[in-house]
This record gives sequence, C-alpha cells and structure tokens, in this order.
Amino acid sequence: MNEKGKDVILSIGASLLCIVIGLLVGLLILCCINGENALDGFSRILQGGFYLKPKGIGSEITQSAPLIMTGLSVAFAFKTGLFNIGAAGQYTVGIFGALYSAIILGLPWYVCLLIAMLCGAVWGAVPGFFKAYFNVNEVITSIMFNWIGLYLVNEMLYTGFGGAMYDQKTTRTYKLSAKAPQALIPDAGLNSIFKTSSTTIAIFIAIAIAIVMFIILNKTTFGYELKACGFNKDAAKYAGINEKRNIILSMTIAGALAGIGAGLYFLSGASEWNPQVATALPAIGFNGIPVALLAMSNPIGVVFAAIFVAHISVGGAYLPTKYFQPEIADLIVAVIIYLCAFVMLFKGVVIKMLKKHADKEGRQV
Repeated sequence: MNEKGKDVILSIGASLLCIVIGLLVGLLILCCINGENALDGFSRILQGGFYLKPKGIGSEITQSAPLIMTGLSVAFAFKTGLFNIGAAGQYTVGIFGALYSAIILGLPWYVCLLIAMLCGAVWGAVPGFFKAYFNVNEVITSIMFNWIGLYLVNEMLYTGFGGAMYDQKTTRTYKLSAKAPQALIPDAGLNSIFKTSSTTIAIFIAIAIAIVMFIILNKTTFGYELKACGFNKDAAKYAGINEKRNIILSMTIAGALAGIGAGLYFLSGASEWNPQVATALPAIGFNGIPVALLAMSNPIGVVFAAIFVAHISVGGAYLPTKYFQPEIADLIVAVIIYLCAFVMLFKGVVIKMLKKHADKEGRQV
C-alpha cells in the first residue's frame, strides 16, 4: 500500500477513535445526570433514526442532505486554505432565494435550487473579495455577513419585498407544502417508504455534488490550483497562478454549496421560516464545521460524517425528556469535534498500535 493509502486509513482510524471516545463521554454524562436511565438514553442515541423507524430514518435522511452541503462548503474552503465560518449566513441567504423564487415567482424546484445556489455564491464571494484584494481575514468578514444576511433576509420577508408570501391574518411563516407544490423537490416514493412528508431525492443530489467536488479537487487542474493557493499563495503566484481569482472563486463555490444546502432542505418542505422569531442563525450552517473537521475535509468523508451527525442528532431527539434534554446529542458531537483537534495525536496512537501488532507478526507497517 502506498503512503497516500496509509494516510487515508490512519485518518479514518483517528476519526473513529474520536467518535468512540466522544460516545463514551456522552454515556458518562448521561450516567451523571440519571444513572438509572442512562443506558436507555444512550441506546436511543446510538440507534438514531432506527429507534422510531421508518419515520426516524426518513427524518435522518432529510437532515443529512443540508448537512452534507454545509459540510462541503466548509471543507472546500479548508482545502483551499480558507476558513468559511460564514456558511450559516450563506445558507440563510440561500433560504431567501429558494423561498422567494418558489412562492413569489412560482418557479420549478430545480430553478429555485439554482437561485438558492446563486444567492449563497454571492454572499460567499464578498468575504473572498476582501480577502483577495485587501487581505481582510475571511473569518471576520464571514461572521459579519452571517448576521447581515440573517437580518436582511428577515427584513425582506417581513416587509413589502416578500409581502405576498404570507397571510396578513395569520403568522408570517414561509413553507412550501401548501403554497408552492411545483417547487417541492420530488420524493420518488421515499415519503411513502418512510412515512414522512419531506424525504426527497435531496440526499442523492447532495451525494452527487460531493462526488463532483471530490473529482474537482483531486482530478482537475482547477482543483490543483485552488489547493496550491491554500498551501502557499505566494508560491502559487510565483508559479503563475492567479491567487486573487482563486481565493474569490473558492469562497464563491463554498457559498454556493451552502446555498444549495438551504434549497435542498426548504424545497423539500422540511421546515418553515418565520422572520418574527428567526433571531438566531440556522444551526445547520454551523454544524457544517464539525462535519468538515470530522471528515478531514474530504468530500466523500463529508457524506459519512454528515450522516453520522444527523444520526446522533435524531437519536438525541428521542431521549426521554423526563430525564434528559436532546441537547446532550449536540454535546456528544461537540466532544467528538474537540477531539478532532488532536487528530494528529490519535494518528500517532493508531500508528503505534499497528507497529506493535506488526512487530508481533514480524512484518513492517
């Protein structure tokens, strides 16, 4: 096996070790809160959507699609040397693009998805522009644009810009199911299988995009140039690569991926948006960060990491609220991600374990 293959295996082993330790910490916390019911609660978390199948599995699939996209958004930027902490804002602006084009313009779902992608791309391009031409840290501008995006979307939906999107006599919420059936992503029979109303082909679209991102980053000249700028933009510039253009393109693509995630979720009719109470950024936007970290920024790994995070989150929702709060699932994910910061240490542990095993058999690792 070549060195690259060994590194991939070691990375997977390190991530699995993080997951195991995080789950054990979660079990310990459950025991401290209520030891008598800890094993029952832990079992529900481990089962995830399978605890209440088939509906729970359908819910898990629905949540995985946008998580894959926001995870790809963060991972793509990581691969090119940038930290896209603005996925939440790009996701939020994508929500506006999806809902406005669906409910007001009455466009079909695939066009609405493209508009959501375009909105996210524009919102990602701005921090990229400031980074490329003024060397302003993308973390600062992304955080600012997160909140600008949230309140701008709420203002546009709450006032005349989106006036036709709600009934003045009722609450101002925006959901597709009854208002824009033509914009709903097809379910291909999945809703019938999982007994849900929002399990669509969105998951397959997200997986297909992850594969495309993997190919772009690893098999194309464009991807090589983007990664070269991430490793050393001065060296890339010396080699004739336009580093400013690639920085902007990287953040633009990252924003587009987050925007697609919003479209996949809201065009599936999975949730509603109420500007009167939407005072916090969508958690899915930030959850893309742990997904990318857990996947080591590998687009294919992002798919599995997102499904895992969705699995744990759905399992947390089934905790008996009499004894535990569903946020415990988020705590477990947080511990796992914290441990990912020590992934090099865990890689060393895995290497030592393999060497020890190899020494017993008289071979080399």
